[in-house]
Amino acid sequence: MAEVKYLKFEDAERVDRGNGAITFPMVGKSDGAQAFSAGVTSFNPGVDVPLHSHNVEEMVIILEGEGECELDGEIKPVKTWDTTYVPPGVVHCFRNTGSAQMSIMWVYGSTNVTRTFASTGETVPHLSGADKIGGK
Repeated sequence: MAEVKYLKFEDAERVDRGNGAITFPMVGKSDGAQAFSAGVTSFNPGVDVPLHSHNVEEMVIILEGEGECELDGEIKPVKTWDTTYVPPGVVHCFRNTGSAQMSIMWVYGSTNVTRTFASTGETVPHLSGADKIGGK
């Protein structure tokens, strides 16, 4: 049986994505999780991440701010508490189109996650093992 853990946000690893986005992986394989990975990413105004897909399903909840999500070519506005479900293989991204910080909580349906960039087709480990963040 896995050990119960209390994880404080202030103690989370801070991963600067280099483009005005910061990711805080909160729960994953290194914590004993076997079925999911979760964390928070914050975007400065005007920031987005490249279009990409994953090998696993993903849920995203907007914790603060507003922006837009692109899901399989369709762009939708998002605001606090809006939630998305993204099946494996669906190309998507989130963009902060607001004037304040936008933060999202993401949950992947596995601890072995890959990210495939739509622009290049390159697939990298993402939030798995030693490769906490793959690409930007």
